Amino acid sequence: MLESVGSLAAGPWIYAVVAVSVLLDVFLPVLPSGVLVVAAATAAAAGTGAAAGQVPHDVPDILVLILLATTASVLGDLVAYRLAWRGGERLDRAIARSRRLTSAQERLGEALSRGGGALVVLARFAPAGRSVVSFCAGAAHRRARDFVPWSALAGLSWAAYSTALGYYGTRWLGTAWLATAVSIAALTGAGAAAAYLMRRRPAGS
Repeated sequence: MLESVGSLAAGPWIYAVVAVSVLLDVFLPVLPSGVLVVAAATAAAAGTGAAAGQVPHDVPDILVLILLATTASVLGDLVAYRLAWRGGERLDRAIARSRRLTSAQERLGEALSRGGGALVVLARFAPAGRSVVSFCAGAAHRRARDFVPWSALAGLSWAAYSTALGYYGTRWLGTAWLATAVSIAALTGAGAAAAYLMRRRPAGS
């Protein structure tokens, strides 16, 4: 199955699929955007290894993949941020009913007001963390100049990490399906670690 995913990723249309998936997973966290990035990077590594230094035209380019995933991530964050900004009282009440969302909003506000947004970067790796941070930043009317640079850093970090897993995993392990499986496991592990750190992070830190 994983080998089939890698085969499907070896085509130029994967760029559009990755962009749409990354853009929309701020609203639908169940979308496998990270898996798609890993699979595309795996296909790129397999393609470059097969042609003695010449990259075939039907495999994704690593730098383009990172830039595309980063851009889509930031655009998705901005859309969620703006929607939450205009959400009004209904969204405020929904956040107020959730202790998790209220706590996330408070911690995010404190982090951004101090000029630090490590929480934004950390949340990008946690399951649904990106959604919580983007909506909370907008609902709390945090300034875009305080949020967007950290969103860009978060998107770049996530895209580079996911791509590196698939690409170097294939180059080192040599087998596409094994590299994909190990890379997805590493991506999942990073998400679990990020979620744990977010829960453990004191409100005032």
